[in-house]
Amino acid sequence: MFIPLYDTNRLRHIKLQYVTIGLIAFNTLIYFATALGGEQFTNAAVLGLGFIPSVVHDSVELAPQFVVIPESLSYVTYSFLHADIFHLGGNMLFLWVFGDNVEDALGHVRFLIFYLLCAIAGAFFQGLIAWDSQVPLIGASGAIAGVVAAYLILYPRVKVWVLAFARIPLRIPAFIPLILWILFQIVMFAAGGEDQISWACHVGGIMAGAVLVLVLRNRAVPLLAGAEEETTLVVGPAPVATEPAPSDPLAQPAPRWGRGSASSPD
Repeated sequence: MFIPLYDTNRLRHIKLQYVTIGLIAFNTLIYFATALGGEQFTNAAVLGLGFIPSVVHDSVELAPQFVVIPESLSYVTYSFLHADIFHLGGNMLFLWVFGDNVEDALGHVRFLIFYLLCAIAGAFFQGLIAWDSQVPLIGASGAIAGVVAAYLILYPRVKVWVLAFARIPLRIPAFIPLILWILFQIVMFAAGGEDQISWACHVGGIMAGAVLVLVLRNRAVPLLAGAEEETTLVVGPAPVATEPAPSDPLAQPAPRWGRGSASSPD
């Protein structure tokens, strides 16, 4: 539907989005570590670290050679695995464009908690919908969906550059592509969608993100904000009154204080 490229939303409460950068780096590192291990190693990682509802719910037992972590940890570990470079790239692009400002609104630690809880919510909702599924769930999409929902609630009027239909560059308010993206996830979930995409995971992440951002955000950060406009101070010359020449050459006119005009900041 659209590819996010850039937003005009600067950081206001943090100097650098350490957690966002760290998450992108860690996801990328895990992807290449598994991909370079070969197909057999990748399959083992997916089975051992992916979220498999039937295994988590104890209706199916995983083969012993694939058991590398407690089953409950797969609610988180699945989100750091990706099927291919396009799967990874799409998720990380969304995180890069929108994650920094959500991190700015929540703070570093709370943003990391937010991200992980959205990932857990995505897996949890997928598990509810497909209780006995033996198909591993992988990818950061649940967490990213939460980030998208949070950004929409925090900064709906910020202008963003997107590629509509992957080819038409547009600069539009964030609420337009983000609402369309969220509606698309919901419609595809309700309609059954494509089997290879977990629309339930996306919907679970969206719901978690919309709730958690209200709880975890910095209270100084308003909701439904737009981009902070640039404030320009324009100072004009002070008005000078014409004084008659004093009759006494030693006399000095009383000082007059002039005030320049300035644009009022928002």
